[in-house]
Amino acid sequence: MIALAVLSTGSPVASSQALKKSGYTLGSEQCGSGRLSFPRIKIDMRQGFCAGLVASEDDGLIFPRSIVQIPGHDLFVISDMGGWQRTDGRLLILDPHAADGKRIREAITGLEYPFGLAVGPDRKVYASTAEMIFRFDPLASNPRSTMEIIIHGLPGRRTTLSDGTKVAESSHSLKQFVFDKTGRIFVNVGSDSDDCIPNPGRPVTKVCPTGEGPSPLASIWMFMPPNGGVFPALKPADPNPPREIYARGLRNSMALALHLRFPEPGFAFLQGENGRDLKDFFKPNEEINAIEKGKHYGWPYCYDLATPSPEFRSVLQNGPYKNFCNDTAIYKPPHSLLPPHGAPLGMLYYHGSRFPELDGKLLVGLHGYRPAGSRVLIYDVDDHGFPKVIAPPVSYKVSCEAVPSRAFETDAGRAPAAPFEELISGWHRVNGARPRGAPVGLTVAADGAIWLVEDKNKTVIRIDRALGNAPDPLPCDMRTQAQIDELVDFVANDPKNRARLTAVRSGIIEKHCLGCHSDFALKHGQSDADKDQAALKFMLSQDGWIYPGDPDSGKLRTRLRGFGAERLMPPGGESLPKTEPGYARLLDLADYLAGTMVPGTRMKVKQGPAERDFFSKTGKICGQIPTTKVVIVTEAEGVGKPGFSRIYRPADPFLSGECTDADGYYIPKKALVPLR
Repeated sequence: MIALAVLSTGSPVASSQALKKSGYTLGSEQCGSGRLSFPRIKIDMRQGFCAGLVASEDDGLIFPRSIVQIPGHDLFVISDMGGWQRTDGRLLILDPHAADGKRIREAITGLEYPFGLAVGPDRKVYASTAEMIFRFDPLASNPRSTMEIIIHGLPGRRTTLSDGTKVAESSHSLKQFVFDKTGRIFVNVGSDSDDCIPNPGRPVTKVCPTGEGPSPLASIWMFMPPNGGVFPALKPADPNPPREIYARGLRNSMALALHLRFPEPGFAFLQGENGRDLKDFFKPNEEINAIEKGKHYGWPYCYDLATPSPEFRSVLQNGPYKNFCNDTAIYKPPHSLLPPHGAPLGMLYYHGSRFPELDGKLLVGLHGYRPAGSRVLIYDVDDHGFPKVIAPPVSYKVSCEAVPSRAFETDAGRAPAAPFEELISGWHRVNGARPRGAPVGLTVAADGAIWLVEDKNKTVIRIDRALGNAPDPLPCDMRTQAQIDELVDFVANDPKNRARLTAVRSGIIEKHCLGCHSDFALKHGQSDADKDQAALKFMLSQDGWIYPGDPDSGKLRTRLRGFGAERLMPPGGESLPKTEPGYARLLDLADYLAGTMVPGTRMKVKQGPAERDFFSKTGKICGQIPTTKVVIVTEAEGVGKPGFSRIYRPADPFLSGECTDADGYYIPKKALVPLR
């Protein structure tokens, strides 16, 4: 027997105990009933609810972002961006009653960043791309031929700021939109950058041009329909409908929700703000903003509850934004804080017969990539639709942390906030059971069931009523600090890998990555060796960034090289191999580092049988590994000895659910061949 580390997620595979699909282990349990009964997935949910897996990559999903039901039909429309390439986007039709694997068909292809979907006041389906909003008939034999553009020329990937600065790739060009009951349409026009700081680490002395002028970004634009409340179709030379800048200072309004009685005086128009990416995991908080016409909501000058952005100190001391964060006549602080870096991408008021206990409440989906994200929240609201804020302390849960909950805080201390319950909680990765969840679009079907799309794992999920007691929450199962330290020590003791790590840290991380999402634990005054270790420890603690021994599978490679559905990093990095001498070599060094940072021999499973059994040290069959998957041989005889899979790459894509990572896994030596 050979001790191994599994190093490639591969495609979902079946085992004798369970089926793997989109990273979820599916057993015999179902969620729903009749023709709307789907395999139940193991995500931690509120008592009385369950989640069924409707569609996945097997059905043709690539990068789903929004979903809406076609009025009067059992079918749904899905916007699937296809990735971050310009014209990979599609609008899809989902038939939940079709056979598994055949539930998706294409309606319109070749779209640029399709995202928003809504049913208009005329009961037609509306959709957005980066630069336009249109309606179409998804049930027509040729849906593209029915497209009618109602708004065009919105600021897209390429735009010009108020000071004449040309932006080649806007960071937030996706268009979310909502209709109110009078037919007006409110459109997110996101900021072109994270924080409007041109030189990270240096003070800003000029007003941010992004939010200025008659066509500002970082705003919500409102368009007025003619009498009757339905927008006319536009020809290419036609002007847009009348427009107002409804609210400013909103970095990226991907989550928008209107109370049914809005715009009657006093009823809620809510926005979920994706705040700036400060380095701290728990700062700043995201926000729920109560939108009022003409107000400014702070970006980039203020965050949290009126905390001035330190980089804009000069701007906030002089000129038009003097003392801005305290000027309540113009600046409106958040109605409530949301968990930090949660990334709210979906929000709606629930109205439906299936869950009367949710009627009228606010649901918020957190897509986020940090510990407070990956969940769906339930807010109790007042008679006008506003979440009920209470005095501190107000706590939120944190996945997979030593401290399982934290109180909302700002630089001034603990802060008031609206408490919430969790419809879906604990959607962190659990080996052998589920991947980490990333909810985006939410909708309520005619029967009251809640549907959501989840882009990271390429799924459509339907939430229904569950019978019996909720299963116990699943535990976290991630690399421990001791496991990370062992990997770091192995790199430190290899002169070639030390040199590779230094080059990657100085030439890629420090030059192009700092400030995007984190500081990589780098601190002023550290030695180069300490910086190397800090950066490597940080990367190894992130979910899926590095799979030691298999550079092709880690996010570090796919993001730096622009492979897969996620954005290439850094923004605009596609030009760096041509414009920056040595950058292509640095990417290769990063691959060499990931591929050689483990002891042992890289091998792969032989071609031949479709699957190969692997075992625990006690001889129990834990699952099957498909052919051609990469493994690391660490012991000549694995039985009774710990394998490195528990340290370097969990075997979770292939686990049957009968074993854990605690003791490692082993595969018969005869099943392996050298990796060439």
